[in-house]
Amino acid sequence: MHISLIGAGAWGTAMAMAASRHPAGHQVHLHVRDAAQAAAMQASRENARYLPGITLPASVQITTGPLSTFAASGGADRLVVVATPMAGLRSVLTALAGLDVPVAWLCKGFEAGTGLMPHEVQAQVAPGLQAGALSGPSFALEVAREQPTALVAASPHARVRDAMVQAFHGPSLRVYANHDMVGVEVGGAVKNVLAIATGLCDGLHLGLNARAALITRGLAEMTRLGTALGAQADTFMGLSGLGDLVLTATGDLSRNRKVGLLLAQGQTLEQAVSSLGHVAEGVYSARTVMQRAQQLGVDMPITAAVVALLDGQCSAQTAVQALMGRDPKGEFA
Repeated sequence: MHISLIGAGAWGTAMAMAASRHPAGHQVHLHVRDAAQAAAMQASRENARYLPGITLPASVQITTGPLSTFAASGGADRLVVVATPMAGLRSVLTALAGLDVPVAWLCKGFEAGTGLMPHEVQAQVAPGLQAGALSGPSFALEVAREQPTALVAASPHARVRDAMVQAFHGPSLRVYANHDMVGVEVGGAVKNVLAIATGLCDGLHLGLNARAALITRGLAEMTRLGTALGAQADTFMGLSGLGDLVLTATGDLSRNRKVGLLLAQGQTLEQAVSSLGHVAEGVYSARTVMQRAQQLGVDMPITAAVVALLDGQCSAQTAVQALMGRDPKGEFA
């Protein structure tokens, strides 16, 4: 199988490595936008910026140049994977609009400005594509190190689900198929916002009870929004819902959790984000998640508290007080 990955960040690089190690002997091409970075990766066989110390398999071919040329290469037995941040998805899908091969994206979040989920962006700019999302609880570094990981291949098209499974399911990476793309995308977006809240909770030393309550009530928020958008409730009890939330909210490799920890220490949002060196999607998704919830009349108090904190409308301590001061209600009301 020919697998073309667009975007050489941590995720694109890690998934290129995973595909290249597959027992089926896939042909793997990794497209790097910056020519200087491509040359450096080719020479050192390492992505020094995003995955330092991890050697790229010799079978991963590094390419650069016009995206249109890269997208047109390869045969019929092929999968194209978009590994850009959410902000880059629209332009890449526009360039891929004429393809007649399965396309998948790895990004998680809602598009800034429009508030659209990835599949909604695709419906606008490339409605003819058969596409899907590859998501789930996963840190790029652990995938690159071949540590056991499980992902979800979500698409309404069996051809796309099958292609993702064929490309990546192997000895250290399990891939489960799911047709509920809305649920998988909502889980992937909202968990980043909730991870900021959990990092804040831990940074303020509120305790393990508070963390457990926050994750559980955050899952309830995620499910309410997802079902209002047409997702299946069961999806949020799976890998892309509960699984991804627990990982991102508690794992030390989580950039969104780190933002919450730094805010709790008194850093400004600008200081926290600049110290990461990588994109923390929750910072950019929080407002759009809240906008979608408000449009649908969905109550998301934890998300609202995160947005208020990010916008400088309250302090970390005030955000906690606002959540704890809410009126009592039934757990499943």
